[in-house]
Amino acid sequence: MRDLLAITPSSAGSPPKAAPVDTGSESPDPRRPKLRRTKSLLPTLFTLGNLLCGFVAVFMASRPADAAMPMGWSPLVFAALFIFLGMLCDALDGRVARLTGSTSELGEQLDSMADMVSFGVAPAFMLIQLGDIGVPFFGIGGTIDQTFDRAAFGVALIYVSCAALRLARFNVELVEDDDHHGFSGLPTPAAAGTVASLIVLHEHLLFNQAPPTSFAVGSAALGMLLVTLVAGLAMVSRLPYGHLLNRYLGDGLGTGRIALLLTIVFLAFIKIQYTLAAGFVIYALSGPALALYHRWRPPTPDASTHVD
Repeated sequence: MRDLLAITPSSAGSPPKAAPVDTGSESPDPRRPKLRRTKSLLPTLFTLGNLLCGFVAVFMASRPADAAMPMGWSPLVFAALFIFLGMLCDALDGRVARLTGSTSELGEQLDSMADMVSFGVAPAFMLIQLGDIGVPFFGIGGTIDQTFDRAAFGVALIYVSCAALRLARFNVELVEDDDHHGFSGLPTPAAAGTVASLIVLHEHLLFNQAPPTSFAVGSAALGMLLVTLVAGLAMVSRLPYGHLLNRYLGDGLGTGRIALLLTIVFLAFIKIQYTLAAGFVIYALSGPALALYHRWRPPTPDASTHVD
C-alpha cells in the first residue's frame, strides 16, 4: 500500500532522483578563469615594460646632444633613466610571476628578449652616441684619424655579443630548484647599470660643471670604452656575483640591513649621480674580489683529521 501511494503521476514516468551527495567542494566560480588570466598577464606586462624602456632608451640616445630636454638633462641622461626603469620592471616581472604562480617557459624567453634590448643594445648604443662616433669604415666618417671611432664601434659590438651569450647561457643553465642567490658572471642588468650610471656621471661632471677641456673629454671617453669592454667580458666570465634582492631582502629586513638601506637612500638624495655610479661599480668589482678571496683564503681545518 505504501508503494502504491508512493507512485504519483509526476514520478511514475521518471526514475527516482538520487539523494544529493556532499562532495566537500564549492561550486565552480566562473570568475576564476578570468582571475587566472589576469594573474598570468601581470608579469608579461612588466616584461613588455622592460622591453619598451629599452626601446625608448635607444630612441632618447639617438637625439642630438644639444636637443632641448626637460629639466636641462641631456638625451643620454634620459636614456639612462629608462634603462633604470627597465631594471625595475625586470626585477618585478619574475617576482610577480612567482607570487602569482604564473611562471612559464614563454615568459622566460620573452624576458631574455627584453633584456637583450634594454641591457644589451641600449647601453652599447649609448656608448656610440657618447663618443659621437662617425661611420668607422673606408673613411666615410670624414675624419682622417678614425682609430677611436673604430675602437668604440668594436667595443660596442663586443658588449652586445657578450650580452647575448650571457642571456643564452643563463637560460640553458637555469635550474628550477636553484635558490637563485648568486650568478656566474656579471648579470646583464648590472652591466647595463654600470655603463649607464657612469654615463650619467660623465654628463654631470663634464657639462654641468666648468667647461671641459679636450683632455678631460678624451680621457672620459677612453675610460668609458674601458669600462664597457670590461663589463662585457665580465658578463661571459665565471666570476661569482651575489643576487642582492634575494640574498639581502628575501628573508626580510633586519636592523643592519635597514640601516644600510637608509644610508644608501640618504646618499642618493644628496648626490644621486655619485651614488649610482659608486654602487654599480662596487657591485661589478665584487665578482673579482670574491674570486680572489675564495682562491687565496686559507683552507678550513678538517675536524676529522685533527690530532691533539
